[in-house]
Amino acid sequence: MSLSPLDIHNKEFTRSFRGYDEDEVNEFLDQVIKDYEMTIREKKELQEQVEQLNERLSHFTNIESTLNNSILTAQETAEEVKGNAQKESKLIIKEAEKNADRIVNESLNKSRRIEMDIEELKKQAKVFRSRLKMLVEAQLEVINTNDWEDLFNDETEEEKEETSNYVDSNA
Repeated sequence: MSLSPLDIHNKEFTRSFRGYDEDEVNEFLDQVIKDYEMTIREKKELQEQVEQLNERLSHFTNIESTLNNSILTAQETAEEVKGNAQKESKLIIKEAEKNADRIVNESLNKSRRIEMDIEELKKQAKVFRSRLKMLVEAQLEVINTNDWEDLFNDETEEEKEETSNYVDSNA
């Protein structure tokens, strides 16, 4: 148990024949009381400061904890967003590759169909050419036959009559 200033003030010493000077002891005790009261007051102020600082420390510790949690949450969210973005980019790439394959396959099929159409048109052109050639050759044969010469050389009865009628009327 610690002494209070009142305990020091009320302390009575026994008197002896050859004791200390009472006034000097009382002055010293008064000085001790003042110093002791001041020490108690300072101790109380320091305890209040310690309590305030502990409260502030607790507050800042809570803020630090909250900030750390926020940072962890932000990092986790960033990782999650990054992971989702990577997954989405992979899906986009796969979809683009599928579309590219589909377009290439469609183009190849269309190219093959066009090649087949070209080959068919070439065949049809050859057939048409050979038929046209045969037709032209047949027509040339008809033109080159001697029947045409005989036709031009022989006058028909009608032409002879017309010619003779013409000559008779002019005479």
